[in-house]
Amino acid sequence: MNNPGAASGAVGAVRRRAVLDALRRGAVPDSGLDLLATGLDRFEQAVDEELQTAASGGSVFKAVRGEYGSGKTFFTRWLAERAKRRTFAVAEVQISETETPLHKLETVYRRLTERLTTASFPPSALRPVIDAWFYALEEDALDDGVSEDELPAAVERLLTARLAEVSRHAPAFATALRGYRQAVQAGDEPTASAVLSWLGGQPHVAASARRAAGVRGDLDHFGAFGFLQGLLTVLRDSGHAGLVLVLDEVETLQRVRSDARDKALNALRQLIDEVHSGRFPGLYLIITGTPAFYDGQQGVQRLAPLAQRLATDFTTDPRFDNPRAVQVRLPGFTTGSLTSLGATIRDLYAQGADSPERIGMLADDTYIADLAGAVGGALGGKVGVAPRVFLKKLVGDVLDRVDQFPDFDPRAHYRLTLRGGDLTDVERNAAALTGSADEIELEL
Repeated sequence: MNNPGAASGAVGAVRRRAVLDALRRGAVPDSGLDLLATGLDRFEQAVDEELQTAASGGSVFKAVRGEYGSGKTFFTRWLAERAKRRTFAVAEVQISETETPLHKLETVYRRLTERLTTASFPPSALRPVIDAWFYALEEDALDDGVSEDELPAAVERLLTARLAEVSRHAPAFATALRGYRQAVQAGDEPTASAVLSWLGGQPHVAASARRAAGVRGDLDHFGAFGFLQGLLTVLRDSGHAGLVLVLDEVETLQRVRSDARDKALNALRQLIDEVHSGRFPGLYLIITGTPAFYDGQQGVQRLAPLAQRLATDFTTDPRFDNPRAVQVRLPGFTTGSLTSLGATIRDLYAQGADSPERIGMLADDTYIADLAGAVGGALGGKVGVAPRVFLKKLVGDVLDRVDQFPDFDPRAHYRLTLRGGDLTDVERNAAALTGSADEIELEL
């Protein structure tokens, strides 16, 4: 390597630190994914076109498939970052049998509002978004020439007009917004917060707050559609292009009871149909899952109408996969692509190091290739399972030590060791193919 850091370009210290800290923990970074987007250029044009479709008032559904370690979470967060730069709001929801069952869409909506984020606000951005919406209504009313005395009535008229379509399906959404505004104007913060929680789909909101807002009961499965529609309206009117909603790890449906699985698959089919019907202008909905979920009899194939909606031909050479298709596949990592990613991380790290030349000399491309091969070999030769472990070892065990200890040489002083407690279940199962994962030595 002749110029450490050249591949990544000059990167701010805060962004660089956030990325490296996440990799050091063995996690996918929440931001800065553009710095690591090795191999995703083939999706850029299609993704940007689809984001433009949503920003123009359309809606998009996308299914992402890939084995464990192929980069599904990385891909969706990379897409979310691109969306935020286009003023989209983003929410990433992990599907879970106990916490977020897909057959209860009210729980999905609740997690959406909890995880809602924008370029300006971290989760939950629900309150800032709603406050910005009311501010926009006031500005629109003032632009129309109303006086300060007439402003409350003018805002009420605009609220009714903007949410007219939503109120046909979920009148409680507009009612709760009115209750929230009244509580804020009255300085009643406990009631305002409680009503906002109810708007976010939270259960067990105090009855007194619900009465004050003129609503009752809790959000249910069917009401969630109307509330999502309302949230999209609020987002667009407050200056956002739309919403990117990621439903991650949908393959967990394969492990639930058959009756719950069938309900969840039907809920997914219903949600896709609503997206395509135009009910959710501005929504870009993404699901992720393994090939077994899309192709197996315990997943999508269990419900023929859903299978038809997601059908995509993957029998051709992956080089010619259509990135505009309803379902796209991530090919996963090879030793070569893992080495390339490792070199990108090394160059990024070197930008903040006291001695970037030393980083480049001791963690050169040959060493990184050897480390990538060793981690893949330790995981039963399944390189596709290796990225998380490889990057964690590279940053935390190798680059950090090279940076901090002047006499540290990874070839002489580092032995790769994988321990069961450091691995996920999938990684542990892969490591078992080679025997014990307790002590695996890197030979260089």
